[in-house]
Amino acid sequence: MSHLSQIHQTKPGATTVPSMSKSLRWRGPVAVITAATVLSSCAKNAPQDTFQPKGDNAQLIDDLQRPVFYIAGVVMIIVMAAVGYAMFKFRDQGQEMPEQTHGKPALEITLTILPALILLGVGTFTVSTIFKLAKTDDTQCVINVTGQQWWWEYDYPTGDCGGVAIPEPIITSGQLVMPTGVNVLLTVTSRDVIHSYWIPALNGKKDAVPGRVHTLRMQADEPGIYSGQCTEFCGLSHSRMRMEAVALNQTDFATWVQNQVQPYTAPTEELALAGEKEFTSQCARCHQVNGLKDAEGNLVLSNPDLAMVSGAAPNLTNLMSRNTFAGATWDLLTDECRKRVWDASPEEFGAAYLAGVSKDCLNEDELREWLRNAPAKKAMAADAPPYRGMPNLNLTDDQIDTLIAYLLERK
Repeated sequence: MSHLSQIHQTKPGATTVPSMSKSLRWRGPVAVITAATVLSSCAKNAPQDTFQPKGDNAQLIDDLQRPVFYIAGVVMIIVMAAVGYAMFKFRDQGQEMPEQTHGKPALEITLTILPALILLGVGTFTVSTIFKLAKTDDTQCVINVTGQQWWWEYDYPTGDCGGVAIPEPIITSGQLVMPTGVNVLLTVTSRDVIHSYWIPALNGKKDAVPGRVHTLRMQADEPGIYSGQCTEFCGLSHSRMRMEAVALNQTDFATWVQNQVQPYTAPTEELALAGEKEFTSQCARCHQVNGLKDAEGNLVLSNPDLAMVSGAAPNLTNLMSRNTFAGATWDLLTDECRKRVWDASPEEFGAAYLAGVSKDCLNEDELREWLRNAPAKKAMAADAPPYRGMPNLNLTDDQIDTLIAYLLERK
């Protein structure tokens, strides 16, 4: 008896049950993984969900990506079904090799022309959308955006911004504040390496390239905070280089502008007054606070170009009017107070945001850790000047206490 016949031999009267094909074993895990992937993409509160546009520019992108996504999904289903059918129908069962042919010309031509037509249609609408997004002659406000390792600076030149007058330049960081319903022109560049500016709810990505200025039109439909992320690998803390766009109605935006240009007021409380002196001696070398004067009454001007690779550090004039610090990586607000701002209705958002950071709402633990040892909290090449990022100043707890008291008055 041959070896093959021995393998297939069964006892007299026994029923032969075909064994389950090994190819079926992976169907369960694949189905679970596929379902999990699809469901995870349907999250309603994902802050960087490209399928939840909140402005005209993002809507243009969404109007393009959804049909492409659906068409690609249908093509994927058809292809996977055809492959699955072929694998099952024509699986190797020891049969003879089927007759080989040169194919069917009609089918081959169809499968060449159909994808070409699909790509032609997608390409036509893509080019049209790109030209619409590149339009900048309808903008009503200019904000200069500069990326560096690892934070974003926003510079508001004097002039009109959506009907609100900006009487003097405003420099801030972390959070881009803009009026709702206004086409804002962002001029994007970089001081060191290539970064990429991206707030999915409001528009697509725009690279920030040293020595070049790229324009990006931004518009928000209603008040709120919209999250973003640097999308070009830019060094040690690339993943912690974030940004937020804060949209305010015209009245609230005018209030924000007035708050930003208020003259400097020296602290009167003893601990904060000590913090002002500490800031002048320890921090003012790199960080600017507009209007700050030394003991002789002279304006204190920062000189970050002497210590920083990029030649700049965040302006802290109105730090506590923002919700974040250190490249929008950490919140200045406690979880409860942050939730109060983020979950506010469009009608209530402006008042909640403009309230700034109070002592009761300050996320002191995070800020204290940052002041104690910034490089340990956020990876930075800050061992020796010129620094990339904030160095460890080796501050004592008493010094940190005074600095926090002083910074709390900067809003």
